[in-house]
Amino acid sequence: MDGRDLVRSVKLVGSAGAAQRLRTVRAAWRRRRADAAGLPPRGAERARVPGPVQDVEPGPGGGIVRFSRSELRILVAVNGAVFWGWDGAGPEPSYALAGRCPEPDPRAVLEPDKDGGWRVVAERVTVAVSRHGAVEVRTPGGVPLRRDLPPRWWEPVGGGPARWKQRSEVPADARFFGLGGRASGPRLRDATYRLWNTDPGRPFVPGDDPLYLTMPVQVVVADAATHLVFHDTSWDGTVTLREGEEGAGSGHDRPGTCELRMDGGPLRCWVMVGTPARVLLAWASLTGAPALPPAWALGHQHARWGFGSEQEVRRIVAGYQEHGLPLDAVHLDIDHFDEHQVFTVDHDRFPKLPVFAEELRRDGIHLVSVVDPAVKAAPGNSVYDGGTALNAFVRDASGELVQGVAWPGATVYPDFTHARVRAWWGGLYAERLAQGFSGFWHDMNEPTSFTAFGESTLPRSARHSLDERGGDHREAHNVYALCMARAAYEGLRELAPQERPFLFSRSGWAGMQRYGGTWSGDVATGWPGLRASLSLVLGLGLCGVPYSGPDVGGFDGTPSPELYLRWFQLASYLPLFRTHASLRAGRREPWEFGSETLEHARVALSERRRLLPYFMTLAHLARRTGAPYVRPLWWGAPEDRVLRDCGDAFLLGDCLLVAPVLDPGADRCAVQLPRGLWYDTATEQAYEGPGQVLVDAPLSRIPVLARAGSLIPVRGEDGCLELEAWAPARGRTGGGLVVQDAGDGWDEPEVERYTTRWEGRRVVVEREGEDGVREPSHPVRVRGLDGHTPQT
Repeated sequence: MDGRDLVRSVKLVGSAGAAQRLRTVRAAWRRRRADAAGLPPRGAERARVPGPVQDVEPGPGGGIVRFSRSELRILVAVNGAVFWGWDGAGPEPSYALAGRCPEPDPRAVLEPDKDGGWRVVAERVTVAVSRHGAVEVRTPGGVPLRRDLPPRWWEPVGGGPARWKQRSEVPADARFFGLGGRASGPRLRDATYRLWNTDPGRPFVPGDDPLYLTMPVQVVVADAATHLVFHDTSWDGTVTLREGEEGAGSGHDRPGTCELRMDGGPLRCWVMVGTPARVLLAWASLTGAPALPPAWALGHQHARWGFGSEQEVRRIVAGYQEHGLPLDAVHLDIDHFDEHQVFTVDHDRFPKLPVFAEELRRDGIHLVSVVDPAVKAAPGNSVYDGGTALNAFVRDASGELVQGVAWPGATVYPDFTHARVRAWWGGLYAERLAQGFSGFWHDMNEPTSFTAFGESTLPRSARHSLDERGGDHREAHNVYALCMARAAYEGLRELAPQERPFLFSRSGWAGMQRYGGTWSGDVATGWPGLRASLSLVLGLGLCGVPYSGPDVGGFDGTPSPELYLRWFQLASYLPLFRTHASLRAGRREPWEFGSETLEHARVALSERRRLLPYFMTLAHLARRTGAPYVRPLWWGAPEDRVLRDCGDAFLLGDCLLVAPVLDPGADRCAVQLPRGLWYDTATEQAYEGPGQVLVDAPLSRIPVLARAGSLIPVRGEDGCLELEAWAPARGRTGGGLVVQDAGDGWDEPEVERYTTRWEGRRVVVEREGEDGVREPSHPVRVRGLDGHTPQT
């Protein structure tokens, strides 16, 4: 933190009073002094490259290639993923992996390659290592997908962690996606992206980087195949991406490049190759299946920083009921705490919270509580006293408790990288459950405080257990929120074993999906913020986190009725559908924006409720396959270059294409269609893809198109499950999947498979089973028959 950052931090808490401002300044200077004393100066450094190959040691799934100044370990796992690590780095320990490293594929062998190199040939991929340490990933047919040039290390002469650089080349036609939650995208343009979870300290817009949840996970889409590469190190670093260019005429192609620079940590990575679906399946098998939310968490949720009291929450709930609007959850922000202290309740404002929560639950409304990691540093605070007795809080290199400044004032922070601390913290959620809360929302957990917007509240020299390996905050920062989520998830599994935990977090890291989802954080109110919301959801889904969504209307500021409605309509098709605003932004209930907006919002809410069985099916499929609910248009056709460049529409599962309105005043949308026949769900007009079509987008709705032949589970007017079948193209068949869910619990429901086909002049829907096909067990409604003649 330099002087400008210090001044900025003081301004951001200017309204908190002189005492708070003074604590902020003192904490900032303490942080700087701790790093000055606790981090060794880098001093002189020695550069190193692998050098020429010396010998090899074949082993299960690959082997070890030794160079004169380093060694490379290669492993092909049984799930098809490829691992390699330099300088003896192995797959474990890793915060990203769901468990132990997968078993090696016994069919993959290390064998000599041309020009003195070596290679490992597997079923889905070939990995070739040159005699100087370049690593090339190829398709089974020999087409190069990625070439990592020999890495370079800079090692302090006096000892300490080495910095390193890895430069890679990809095909000229390749496009980059991923890297966690990015406001610019979903296609990542030429730029440098930082890998350091950061609270920007203000509402963000496209171009702001980094944000709350970064991951060293790239998804690279090229004509030959899609591949995911994950560099498994949690240290601070940057990724510089440059797209390639194909030569015209007899000109040469210029490959795309990726340059990864890390301040420390092991140089190791995983690579998965194949179709997007196969790549995400391998990623989920490696890092863990996405957590399955309870059914109510797929409905509409309402939050506001500044409800203030039980009376105000009752007023909001009554407003939803009076206007006939469905509501599934209400989120209580920090203002419901007693003096902002976590795991407390202000009993003056919420005198009988458990009774109130039970009343809401009887109406089908669940309470969700914010939880921050900052603990008020004051004896008499039960969380502080319990953590102190356990030695649970982070200390600096000299052994002193690290203090920051957050909402409660002076604060300390649990070391979630210690198993004992995670178990203690997870047990604290018993108080939340006793208060009647059903779900939990982790905030400020990059971690951040008023002393360090743009950086961590904890000094980089602060000490962490790192699960008894030992280390400092340079390594622990990016996994801090991930470990906090693990503590909560495992605690809730013990405290309420019959219920599926509902948890989403502002920050996290690779593997976050095992414990829950995330949300956009403080996105700026405005049309650019609306566009950034879609970018984040798509990017996070490709990194393995399928459950996410934005703050409808933006976090701060007052949206116009049109902006609010278009944001509301987009969010109604995203996994997390939540209206939320800051204390200063005012109310965000649909009726606050006028009668016309209210009626259009009612339509969006009704359609979301109708599609809840489809969302539940997508949630189960995400858990089983790793496929996100929200997918880029190229998901089923990555070879279509036009679709790769389209970031203003998305697929919801396999069946629906959603084209949100992202610009003011628009009443028509240019929609890029993937191959096949598509129906406008409002008019049932058919369109033939691939190609671009103009679709009406009146203020009352956004364009949603159904794939011909698809079958979608929906909620009927009587509340029972129905099957909505869209007529397949003539001469074609279709189908869909249905997963019925009781709403909570751990029973494994059956996956029902249906087919749609033409039989004469009618569409027939049949259920597939082990004993053949039979009649559907739910009512069927066939759509698309009247508009079957396609427009192009």
